[in-house]
Amino acid sequence: MLLHELLLFEALQEGLEEEMERDPRVCVMGEDVGHYGGSYKVTKGLATKYGDLRVLDTPIAENSFTGMAIGAAMTGLRPIVEGMNMGFLLLAFNQISNNCGMLHYTSGGQFTIPVVIRGPGGVGRQLGAEHSQRLESYFQSIPGIQMVACSTPYNAKGLMKAAIRSENPVILFEHVLLYNLKERIPDEEYVLSLEEAEMVRPGEHVTILTYSRMRYHVMQAAKTLVNKGYDPEVIDIRSLKPFDLHTIGNSVKKTHRVLIVEECMRTGGIGASLTAAISENFHDYLDSPIVCLSSQDVPTPYAGTLEEWTVVQPAQIVAAVEQLCR
Repeated sequence: MLLHELLLFEALQEGLEEEMERDPRVCVMGEDVGHYGGSYKVTKGLATKYGDLRVLDTPIAENSFTGMAIGAAMTGLRPIVEGMNMGFLLLAFNQISNNCGMLHYTSGGQFTIPVVIRGPGGVGRQLGAEHSQRLESYFQSIPGIQMVACSTPYNAKGLMKAAIRSENPVILFEHVLLYNLKERIPDEEYVLSLEEAEMVRPGEHVTILTYSRMRYHVMQAAKTLVNKGYDPEVIDIRSLKPFDLHTIGNSVKKTHRVLIVEECMRTGGIGASLTAAISENFHDYLDSPIVCLSSQDVPTPYAGTLEEWTVVQPAQIVAAVEQLCR
């Protein structure tokens, strides 16, 4: 298999460009997505190639251009909305909830809403509270919407292409600190499933469920755990809605212990929903209570040392596994 090396933002751009080439209905809209190339360069070069109507620079008005994208999807286009920062998409919460998620149902199936909403989020490095939002917890309860989180260049491209091709509205979460990750990915075309988790490391002693940036904290902790004689199974859940309970369940049946590691907030986060789903479906296979490591329930501080304290660190993951496997 022939491979080429890309950074994560380049993999997203490559997936987006391939879909724009394949389907003339695919278009992009957002702040500075055009000739500037996007705040993190995911749309770099696309305006020159496809023109200003397919790569549309919008005013600073998230509610307006998200609503415009949903209307465009209703009339046959396949729009991609870039939030310059995911926190700003809270300004479009009404459009995402009442329109994007519901119109297919409230129209009795007359409309499909093939919209992709994507952009950088998560706790960066001293970006302050308003630029450190984890909106997966806000959006997970909206009926009719799928959510996925990319974590590597390989899955970033595959999930981007799958999201664009989906007839459902999809929110694709990208992490601001992962854009410069580098990986060799296949030259040939591939599309991933929007509903499958990824087995990152098979193991026997404990199932660690994670996603996005926390995948790397978990893998750092896994090295320490292996040296201490533990054999953790690491799964990147990737699909935040719906969960891949088949993959997760098979792992729970094997290890009988579960640790969830997330950057989301503890109250009402993805971890809380995942804990409930595992308890409901696989309670009889658990030898100990599910442990969930989440970010602190506080606005993310600007000060770097305080910011680190709010987010789960590898040492906490090691300690949690040691406690679980006693």
